[in-house]
Amino acid sequence: MSESHVYGIHAVEKFLLRTPEHAIELQATENRSPRLLTLIGQTRKAKIPVRFTERDELSKLAGSDKHQGCVLQIRVVAGQQKSLEQCLAELNQDSLFLVLDGVQDPHNLGACLRSADATGVDAVIIPKDRSASLNATVRKVAAGGAESVSLIEVTNLARSLRMLKDAGVWIYGTSGDAESSIYNYDYKGPTALVMGSEGEGLRRLTTEACDHLIKLPMKGVVESLNVSVATGVCLYEILRSRIA
Repeated sequence: MSESHVYGIHAVEKFLLRTPEHAIELQATENRSPRLLTLIGQTRKAKIPVRFTERDELSKLAGSDKHQGCVLQIRVVAGQQKSLEQCLAELNQDSLFLVLDGVQDPHNLGACLRSADATGVDAVIIPKDRSASLNATVRKVAAGGAESVSLIEVTNLARSLRMLKDAGVWIYGTSGDAESSIYNYDYKGPTALVMGSEGEGLRRLTTEACDHLIKLPMKGVVESLNVSVATGVCLYEILRSRIA
């Protein structure tokens, strides 16, 4: 078991709502807004200690000055997240996975987790190397998505994609070089959406493991969207297709 931090009012609220048993202590500023006062009251009601400190100290803890006056110290319990094997054992026709091939910006990873939560993704899969990992910044940007969606780190991403494929999951990789649009498929059955890293896109072995390569139509002068924006657009198209 290790310790980490969650900062930002919304992210702390979501953490306390879902897993209050893993909260250790809330540190907050004494110059408090109405929202922060409400959060402090909720924290005390959950019998979690509250300690007041200076804003600069909170910035050091969070590694950011965007903490909104609160930092929650938490326990990170091994095995708290589902494994890939557990997800495959629970596979069904509505299963949806998001695979991020080397997204290295914590803000992008957090935004992808937030979109994953909103669209019903079962798990987000990332490589252990060349990828952002779950930290306080990711949790803040995810706004609760980091607590509701399992984040699975794998040693070999291409092998994990083959495991998904062998279990009956259709793999759709996004690429600017793809001939097919994202709107050409209906995404029925278990599906995995694979997004490439910032700037480089999908690696060769990742590309080879995909069943289909798809792209978003681009009508303007820019060549691509930010990976977290593109992820949100793609996930919502999959959701729209399934609802339709």
